[in-house]
Parts: sequence; C-alpha cells; structure tokens
Amino acid sequence: MAICRDLIRLDTSNYGTGEGPGERAAAELVMELLTEVGLEPELFESRPGRASVVVRLEGQDPSRPALVLHGHLDVVPAAAGDWSVGPFAAELTDDVEGGMIWGRGAVDMKDMDAMILAVVRQLVREGRKPARDVVVAFFADEEAGGKFGAGYLTREHPGLFEGATEAISEVGGFSVDVDGRRAYLLQTAEKSLAWLRLIADGRAGHGSQVNEDNAVVALADAVARIGRHAWPYTPTPTVDALLRGVADLTGLPYDGARFAEDPAMVDALVAALGPAAKFVGATVRNTSNPTQLEAGYKANVIPGSASAVVDVRLLPGHEVAGMATLRELAGPDVRIETVHQDVSLEVPFTGSLVDAMVDAIGAEDPGATVLPYTLSGGTDNKWLSRLGITGYGFAPLRLPAELDFAGMFHGVDERVPADALKFGTRVLDRLLRTC
Repeated sequence: MAICRDLIRLDTSNYGTGEGPGERAAAELVMELLTEVGLEPELFESRPGRASVVVRLEGQDPSRPALVLHGHLDVVPAAAGDWSVGPFAAELTDDVEGGMIWGRGAVDMKDMDAMILAVVRQLVREGRKPARDVVVAFFADEEAGGKFGAGYLTREHPGLFEGATEAISEVGGFSVDVDGRRAYLLQTAEKSLAWLRLIADGRAGHGSQVNEDNAVVALADAVARIGRHAWPYTPTPTVDALLRGVADLTGLPYDGARFAEDPAMVDALVAALGPAAKFVGATVRNTSNPTQLEAGYKANVIPGSASAVVDVRLLPGHEVAGMATLRELAGPDVRIETVHQDVSLEVPFTGSLVDAMVDAIGAEDPGATVLPYTLSGGTDNKWLSRLGITGYGFAPLRLPAELDFAGMFHGVDERVPADALKFGTRVLDRLLRTC
C-alpha cells in the first residue's frame, strides 16, 4: 500500500508529445526499492526523462522459458478541478474496510506496479526464487503507444527479454459480480489500434463566395460517416468464450451461431457484467471514434485543407476488412494517413500459465470463476509480441461488487481498495512460485 501511494505522488503524466515530467522520478524510486533488497536493476532512458527499469530474477529452473512481468510508470493527465481529491495526493480514505487509495494511476496502473514491487522484494528478502526466470520491467510511455518505453527496449535492447516466451501485465484479473457470483476477467485478447488522420484538400477562398470544393465540408461528411457507422456485431473466439461463461453463471440464453443476428442476446449477457460491461461492450464489434478536428484560421477564409483524427479499434482477425470499410466511408475526396498503428492480440484460454493464474485466484478466492475477455484498448504486450512473447492481462484484484472499476480507467477519482492490493500481492506471489 505504501509503495502504491508513493508512486501515485509522483506526477508522471504523459501528454503524448514526448515532453512533460516523464517517468524518471518514478523510475528512480523503483531502482531504489529494488536495489535496497540486493538486486541490480538497469535504468534506460530513450530520451531525457523518459525512463524504464528492467531487472531479471533467476528462477528455480533457469532452463525453462522466462516470464516477463511488466507494468508502465506513466499515467494520463488529470485535471485537478474535476477530482474530489488531489489527483497526485494519494489520499487514503475509509470508504471501504481497509481503506481506499485515491489518485491518478491507482487503477492504471501504479496499483499493479506496487504489487509487482512488493512481491519481488518479498521473494528476495526471504531468499526464495520464482519457478522460472522472470524479467521484471517497468516501462515508460505506454499511455502514448509505448514508443519511448517498451517500443524502445524491444527495438534497441531485445536481449533483455532473451528466452522469454510469455508475459503478464494489465488489464485483467480484476473481479466482477455476475448474478451474485464473483468472476475474474483474465485478458487473453486485445483489439488492434489505429490512430488515423483524415485529410481533405479543397480550394481556398473568401468566405462570402460560392465554393463547391470546400475542404471542411468534405472532411465533415467523412467524419460523420465514420463516427455514425454502425459496425456489425462480430464474434471472436475470446468474446464467444466469455459470453458462454456468463450464460452459464446467469442462465441467460446464448447461441454463438446467432451472435451477429441477435444483438439483444449479446447485449443482455454483456449487461450482466455490471460496470465491466463498458469494457466488454466495446469488444463485440469494431469501433471508430473521431477525436480531433483542425481547419481554418479565420472566420471569413475558406481553408485549403482540413484534417481530423479518428481512434479506430478493430477486432482480432478483422483488421483488413475493417480498414477497407474505413477507406470506403472516408470517400474519394479524403485521404487517410497513419498516426500510430499496432497489432491485435488473441491467444487461447488454455496452457500451463493460464492454469497457474486460474489456480492462484482459486487458492485465494475459492469458488470464484475465471473467464477470458478481450481488451478494447491496448497494452505493452503488443510490443513484446514482436519478440514472439505471448501476453496476458492479469493484475489480480478482488473488488467490491459496486465499484465501477472499469469506468475509472482514464477517468476522474481513480481509486483502489487497499485490501485489493493485498489480495493481488498474495495471488502474484503464488503465481510466481507455481508457473
């Protein structure tokens, strides 16, 4: 708990420009906490202030493939005026038994960073080794796509991850209430990411004249078509497995063969996940949301060009068809440029690591169910996948049923129960001993 609060107090806001406070202060704290117990971590700066930390723990059986256990040190910005408490004050309140920790990063993801540090420090202090080698990494820049963090390290220092085949990080392992029963969502898939710039060129001129080649009009039409497009419900293996599990818990009907034809059936199962429905509801289809607009410099001047940015998230296996649809929606008068693009991920809900994660949850919360799910956003597992490393989202937290955990990602008043951190630390410790 103390580590989490100390990390939150360090403003590591990532504005997506490559500038800002950076992660250096948090990286130095991580270095201090790891060296204090006798480890020899390394700090890497991709540019001044943009710092990541990596250390490798020797396992009981170093001949086995290594595991990467990673988090990110940056957070999205927070407007203090919107918060009930100071976003970097790390206040501890008595909202729930054991207390609630408030602040930017309490959910995304200094909570998991703190759990990783607590487990690693305890292992070393007690002279215990994990079951296999573990590469522990704290990355910079995840909130802006990872270019200066995981991207930099996987490109420039791939040897740090030598022999690793699997990885664990955000966003999964948290509990939800499903019809009065607790279920944990283990992330086994991520949508692809594409930040696309739409550009329309036209004929500049005086605002008082007739202009049938107005770039703003062409852009506005394209943005409206893309933003209003009703993407069809599309099943993927992970979403299908999740909804089957929810159907088993609730008794609600589910027929995977009718997924696309019966949105109401899908919506009912998604709704049964409570607050987590916000996450899951975005994974039953592709999404494309306009987020930025730019055009003109004066009220009476028709600009020669106009641009917009669209945040596109496509389902695993549907990227090619999705991009073709976007080009059609944009139309012939608007060109598309890529601002940032990254892959989708999807792995089976099977294997020894998955079994170990399920068992670790079951040992601490007997009778709970673990279900796979797809993340609508993305994680640094995308970068690790370029090295052939299979990634999962598993930041285990046992949460109060009424807590809107999913809604606090990038939201205001981020907070996490202190007891949830203690639970997650126990689960991670058990996992490293058995996986």
